[in-house]
Amino acid sequence: MSRQMLVVLHPHRERARVAAVRVCRALVAKGITPVMSADQHQAVVAAAGPAAEEGLPEGVRIVPPPEPPEPSAAAGPRTSPEPAAVAPAAGCELIIVLGGDGTILRAAELYHPAGVPIMGVNLGHVGFLAESESDDIDETVARAAAREYDIESRLTLDITVRRGAELIHRAWALNEATVEKGPGSQMIELSTGVDDRPVSTYGCDGVILATPTGSTAYAFSAGGPIVWPDVEALLMVPISAHALFAKPLVVSPDSVIAVEYLPRPAKDTAVLWCDGRQELELPVGAHIEACRSPRPLLLARLRRGPFTDRLVKKFRLPVAGWRGPAAEAR
Repeated sequence: MSRQMLVVLHPHRERARVAAVRVCRALVAKGITPVMSADQHQAVVAAAGPAAEEGLPEGVRIVPPPEPPEPSAAAGPRTSPEPAAVAPAAGCELIIVLGGDGTILRAAELYHPAGVPIMGVNLGHVGFLAESESDDIDETVARAAAREYDIESRLTLDITVRRGAELIHRAWALNEATVEKGPGSQMIELSTGVDDRPVSTYGCDGVILATPTGSTAYAFSAGGPIVWPDVEALLMVPISAHALFAKPLVVSPDSVIAVEYLPRPAKDTAVLWCDGRQELELPVGAHIEACRSPRPLLLARLRRGPFTDRLVKKFRLPVAGWRGPAAEAR
């Protein structure tokens, strides 16, 4: 059986569709079968134009679209949901994702149960999760074909929502789970805890439960610390909390961090978000827990440089004045 790689893209962006054609043609030229879900394949074919050159090559394997994971509410409170069927990734050695961080996060959500490494090509803005830029597509495919990449394991979250003894929702996240005030709400009252022990209660706009990968995303914007990806930890970051003690917390990766949605006189509402997607309107009294998932996400890395360099590059940090060894090497 020939080698196969799944190609995932943002189907509504022309740059992504053009890049998909380019990647598929490069894979076929190297004797590798590109795999695409039927809906994304149709989006590329329907929008093919001069920018797509000659269109998709022959030999692309078309598979059914993936079904979003459907965690079972009957599972235990701190165990991972069963993997959903991920037919498109079956038999693939790599998933090449074309888009920004949002597209990579969506691919991670759909395909992480398959255990296939993801390699992102940034077609968005910051692209913190991406491994290469759009100008490097040919090199990216060549190195993927030659298996010249390393695999990096990233800690992920399993999230459960309970009300009393009832388990009402389960979810998964790579970056973060966030309990936030709903539309039109002024403030929500939340109580936070770690390992079944209360920490603090306050009115706020929300609380972020994040991984080290997510420390450069929403948690960063809310004033949380940046945590290097190889540091195993969980983060809890309040959003605009009205309290004397409302500092970000960094706890053990084996801890369970929790948020409880408390009643208030006002008719405010709260919502659970995971990696930027709305999961659930929370009922008053909901108890949300986040813990380390037993299934990490595998990222394919072309460059094993220090995370510090990636941080400086992606955030365009000013480093003038540094007199250390790196400055001497330049």
